[in-house]
Amino acid sequence: MQGGWDRVTDEIPKEMDKQLAQAFDNVEHTLKEAGGTGWEQVYKIRAYFAPLDMTESGILIDLLRKYCPNHQPTMTAVGVEKLAFENMRVEIEVSAYLGS
Repeated sequence: MQGGWDRVTDEIPKEMDKQLAQAFDNVEHTLKEAGGTGWEQVYKIRAYFAPLDMTESGILIDLLRKYCPNHQPTMTAVGVEKLAFENMRVEIEVSAYLGS
């Protein structure tokens, strides 16, 4: 799972749009580190929000369009009471096909 922390400083921004953007970037980085090509290999997304606030869904949709312009992975959004770190508001878990 990837949250919206900066990979260099470990800081977590307070703003949801920045956390989501960083989480998507962290997923991309992790997929490439694992030998993949990135978001185009993602077929399933689970996003955990603390709290779940669907008024911010537009941010999520914009990021999905940016990172997955040619396909639509299935997605589940789950509201949770809290996440691993105090300021963390989102964690993203993906399933990706890396090929054989």
